[in-house]
Amino acid sequence: MNLQISGHHIEVTPALREYVENKLDPVVRHFDKVTGVNVVLSVEKLKQMAEVTIHVPGKDIHVEESGDDLYAAIDAMFDKLDRQVQKYKQKVQDHHRGEKPGLHAAE
Repeated sequence: MNLQISGHHIEVTPALREYVENKLDPVVRHFDKVTGVNVVLSVEKLKQMAEVTIHVPGKDIHVEESGDDLYAAIDAMFDKLDRQVQKYKQKVQDHHRGEKPGLHAAE
């Protein structure tokens, strides 16, 4: 998995980097087919923003969150991301559940 964390008008400190990586771990554990993750942390005037894009086979999942506190925005963002990843995983599993064994490309 390729993880890229960048900052826009903010320096990504080792503490911020570690915080983001720790929040990302449960999301990756729920869906192990994650190929890449891009996280952008930014500050615009008094608004702290966090965005993440997760690359999974067949789809890119993008989530944004903003707030007064950057850590709170990161928490809320990863909560949203976790729900979307679980929803996507369930959708992928449901599509494969209806297939009948032995009737794939042979017919």
